[in-house]
Amino acid sequence: MPLLRPLRRCAVVCLSLFAACAVPAPTGLRTSAPPEYARTGQELLPYERQNIAYRWLDVMQEAAARDVDLHGARPTVLSRQMMLWAVAMYDAWAAYDDTAVSTRMGGSMRRPAAERTQANKELAISHASYVVLCHAFPDQQDFLRAEMRRLGFDPDETSGDPSGPVAIGRLAATAVVNYRALDGSNAHGAEPGGEAKPYADYTGYQPVNAVDRIVDPDRWQPIEFTRPDGTKFTPGFLTPHWYRVQPFALESTAQFRAAPPPTTKTDDALLRAQTDAVLAMGAGLTDEEKAIVEFMRDGPRSTGQSGHWLRFAQDVSRRDGHGVDQDVQLYFVVACVAFDAFLACWETKRFYDTSRPWTLVRHYYKGKTVKGWAGPKGGFVDVPAEQWHPYSPYVFITPPFPGYTSGHATVSGACAKALELFTGSDVYGAKEVRRCCILTEEDAGPTATLDLPTFSATAEMAARSRALGGYHIPLDNDVGLRIGRELAAWSWPKYRAYFDGTATVRP
Repeated sequence: MPLLRPLRRCAVVCLSLFAACAVPAPTGLRTSAPPEYARTGQELLPYERQNIAYRWLDVMQEAAARDVDLHGARPTVLSRQMMLWAVAMYDAWAAYDDTAVSTRMGGSMRRPAAERTQANKELAISHASYVVLCHAFPDQQDFLRAEMRRLGFDPDETSGDPSGPVAIGRLAATAVVNYRALDGSNAHGAEPGGEAKPYADYTGYQPVNAVDRIVDPDRWQPIEFTRPDGTKFTPGFLTPHWYRVQPFALESTAQFRAAPPPTTKTDDALLRAQTDAVLAMGAGLTDEEKAIVEFMRDGPRSTGQSGHWLRFAQDVSRRDGHGVDQDVQLYFVVACVAFDAFLACWETKRFYDTSRPWTLVRHYYKGKTVKGWAGPKGGFVDVPAEQWHPYSPYVFITPPFPGYTSGHATVSGACAKALELFTGSDVYGAKEVRRCCILTEEDAGPTATLDLPTFSATAEMAARSRALGGYHIPLDNDVGLRIGRELAAWSWPKYRAYFDGTATVRP
């Protein structure tokens, strides 16, 4: 198979990025088939005719959203779960390609030309997806079994032929699962020093600051959240051990560590100016800016930036009329780049352990009045700095981990660059149409149309949204965006090597 040529470009199309239609996302569980139709050239393509990789991405996203419902939003964990699926699917597919090699077995599983049929690809991809998703989302096995059957496959099928597509798919998934069993994520809760819980920290991280006391304004501070029923809880640093997870393509998680950020000790004037910039942005958000914050915050149904950018990749699939070969490769690249970007970002977060605007506003303006968001009823008011609140629900005031660098910016920069490199163009040509304030305030505002002309502009919107929302100082986003782009550009030749058959199996 030759290296993918730049995909054909089409006229700007209106794509929904949140639920594949120009309306707000439904509040209940979505089906695994959000878009009823997709456009290919001038032909409307029924959803049932979408390629099998596209449809399995929908199944994976729904499993991830249900996982969030059970365990809360864990963007780092989700990035690993999505990476496992994308790699297993790619490895199963590679056995039926002319030149591509799998990540775990190289070209040793390649089947003869006569067996490289669409039907065999679909069988192998589906069994690989099913096996790896049951592993990644153990609470969703009933749902996954039902989806396997809905897609026309038997979850209990076994093959007497060890070289048949069912066996190939299951072997590919098992090899990926086994390889990642002890990758530092503590997915099974077995790491010494942990709490014997999946994905629990085992490095002994403890915050310097208390919920109600700033010991060091340069360090991360936990925040007390309030549930809708009025009960309180204080989440700790989410996966502070993530810097120890084995990357997919990177040489180490520290490879793209950011330069030191400004602190009150090294550049107090700059840090204060950055804090003032956040206050200024949040003192009078427009309806469109609120829509931007919510669009990028939810990601969708809290499946994180990995989930969001894989949705954008589906938009590209519909726009450019992908078949299964192109989609398998595209999702493989986007999911793995997002996973590595999260690792690099978390290594920087853990290394510097920096504070967020919540802490900085209280430090710089202690005893003074600032203007900010008035709360769920809407509006902006003068409040004591100690009561300043970002534009975010009380149940999720600020993401529970250090600020520098921004995960949204780093992962968005990386995925946007990956999409540009894969398609051969930065052109995206999408629009997001949504109601303002629907996730944050009691009364929804007017409809806003957000233009997403390019992948890079979409990443920049994601980065800007984090300062608008009061989650990050602008510098967290600017540096993260740059590093994400550099990471993806550095990684791209490694993905090309898998496609052209020159990659070697990573030990």
